[in-house]
Amino acid sequence: MKDLAYKIKADFLKALAHPLRLQVVEFLKNGEKNVSSIIKALAIPQSSLSRHLTILREAGVLKSRQEGTIIYYDIYDHDIFHVLRPIAEMLRKKLKKSEAVLNSLGKD
Repeated sequence: MKDLAYKIKADFLKALAHPLRLQVVEFLKNGEKNVSSIIKALAIPQSSLSRHLTILREAGVLKSRQEGTIIYYDIYDHDIFHVLRPIAEMLRKKLKKSEAVLNSLGKD
């Protein structure tokens, strides 16, 4: 049972582990968008975007709805940003530390 919980968590994180998918999630942060607006805003080929949207939807990160021929995507649960914000903060700290080390290299 415990192994299954780790597998589920890993699969969820794996769905987020792509720069384009993270871009899509951030783009949808402020609300639902249709596929063509995502393509236009992120300058992504439609076939590539479709693949990534499917992965995010199947992982439960996104939800979709169809209105005629137009498909809209939105964040399934905005609590995802409670996961992404601390990661961004950790990376900022790491980059700041790396910057300090690099700046000190030329001072000897």
